[in-house]
Amino acid sequence: MNPKVDFYFNKAKKWQQELEQLRTIVLDCGLTEELKWGVPCYQFEKSNIVLLHVFKEYCAILFFKGALLNDTHGILIQQTKNTQSARQIRFTHLLEIIEMKSVLKTYIYEAVEVDKSGLKVDFNANTATLIPEEFQKKLTEIPALKTAFETLTPGRQKAYYLYFSTAKQAKTREARMEKYIPQILSGKGLDDE
Repeated sequence: MNPKVDFYFNKAKKWQQELEQLRTIVLDCGLTEELKWGVPCYQFEKSNIVLLHVFKEYCAILFFKGALLNDTHGILIQQTKNTQSARQIRFTHLLEIIEMKSVLKTYIYEAVEVDKSGLKVDFNANTATLIPEEFQKKLTEIPALKTAFETLTPGRQKAYYLYFSTAKQAKTREARMEKYIPQILSGKGLDDE
């Protein structure tokens, strides 16, 4: 146990017992406990394997490369449709965690093996479906925009794709694109200043 992480467990009100049980299970698997993003993160040889986090309705263990696990028990949950790699197992009662202890350990050990094997999630596999038709047209019409966009990191590209594609009306998508074309041309991401 890492004393730097203790505060997280001590401040938890609703899910304290559940988090303590999850912590014990994860540490029993030989992972190193760190504090990342303000939550307990567990690593194998400095590589992130799982983290624990809480929400209003549940607490969860999140597997960073959960999409690569064999979900033999059908318990891994994709948080949002845009989450490509991470998967959660959610809990609403301490008893659920206690009953699933051996299953959780199996998933954690598998996650370590996936990491050791060097397997990677293909983050670009579903990006093509995110590209709005209007933006693809702009990239074709403005070669400088296409060049500038392609030099952005994949994460910045995805942020733009998501922002543009979530607009329901073509008019709104067009307005968003027009607003951010200068930022793309200057090599900046959606949230860069």
